[in-house]
Amino acid sequence: MGLPIERLIVATNVNDILYRALTSGDYSQGAVTQTAAPSMDIQVSSNFERLLFDLGGRDGNALAAQMAGFEQSKAMQLTNAQQQGAAALFSASRADAHDMSRSISWAWQKAGELIDPHTAIGLHAARTADIDRAIPVVTLATAHPAKFSDAVERATGQRPPLPSRVGDLFEREERCAEITGGYGAITDYITAHAAPRF
Repeated sequence: MGLPIERLIVATNVNDILYRALTSGDYSQGAVTQTAAPSMDIQVSSNFERLLFDLGGRDGNALAAQMAGFEQSKAMQLTNAQQQGAAALFSASRADAHDMSRSISWAWQKAGELIDPHTAIGLHAARTADIDRAIPVVTLATAHPAKFSDAVERATGQRPPLPSRVGDLFEREERCAEITGGYGAITDYITAHAAPRF
């Protein structure tokens, strides 16, 4: 689309299959380790196959055979073309629990921002990337820190408050409605109870 992006940086936690794939070509599935960044606690990336398709010359048959081998053995080595193509587009970084916690602390101490563990892993990747320091780096926040308040408090000593729009969430009365499972009934209920947002 013309956006002048030098490169994308893939940030992973210790569940680092993408880091290994992009740095050494090793796409081998291991055991999932639970961390304070649960959205990164995966082994198989659902969209990685699309990248491999493009990097492999868009050869569907070759990719299908490669993925069938992966399904069988839970291990795959990227081809030279896939590795070289990925290296031209991406850098990769891996952060352990200590790196994540230090990034949360750094964001609070240096910028006065409370960030969640996933964002902290991205920030760690940005801060340790081997790129020209004259090139601006953008780290995207991925969740509100209050969703991971224990991890944020351990790293900063600050317990992040809920956003103001849901600040009283835990004091609100719990409500539920039983609706039949049909499309029409659900549509009618939503239409009758929806409130405009503007």
